[in-house]
Amino acid sequence: MHIEPGLVDGTKILLSYATATAALAYTAKLAWDMVRSNSVQALLLRSVVATALVFAFFEVFPHHPVGVSEVHLILGTTLLLIFGAAPAAIGLAAGLLVQSLFFAPQDLPQYGMNVTTLLVPLFATAVLARRVIPADMAYVDLSYAQTFKLSVAYQGGIVLWVGFWAIYGHGVGAENLASIGSFGAAYMTVVLLEPLIDLAVLAAAKSWRRLQGSAVLERRVYQAV
Repeated sequence: MHIEPGLVDGTKILLSYATATAALAYTAKLAWDMVRSNSVQALLLRSVVATALVFAFFEVFPHHPVGVSEVHLILGTTLLLIFGAAPAAIGLAAGLLVQSLFFAPQDLPQYGMNVTTLLVPLFATAVLARRVIPADMAYVDLSYAQTFKLSVAYQGGIVLWVGFWAIYGHGVGAENLASIGSFGAAYMTVVLLEPLIDLAVLAAAKSWRRLQGSAVLERRVYQAV
């Protein structure tokens, strides 16, 4: 998911600075909450690992331009389940920034839009997770149906934000709407794959119990609330 250069330009791009500032401020709140309930070490360790993974997702994994943006395998729900909301958000924002600074400088003007598009659906998915995952269930015991709901929320949120930026920048012309539609159709195929990856990662964690209690993993991976 990368907003194409020129999709939103001029003074309109100022809105992306405002939304990104709000998203990053909420990320800071989540980070502070985690520090108070867990530790600075856990936050830093998970954030560094998440950042490295996000960079790999964006720069190494296959990605294809479709319509108004690019289709990536972001694995936002995987990051959320394994590391928690704050490290996942930091990893997404930092990984995207590293890629933009050193490998795709043409994406820097779009950073505000891209980071908003990645983070706001993540926050919504974290809220949904508290509703669809019973408090007495560890994440390693999740079903495909539960992870599918989370993936639909995250990937659907990304498609909605990309559509918003495209319409905000270029209006509701037929060509623009067709580009949004082709991007959305291509991107939502990720919804079918991501829950399988989530379950595979959680199954690996379940079989490797020595990581239980490790600072690198979210406590809910192995323990109920």
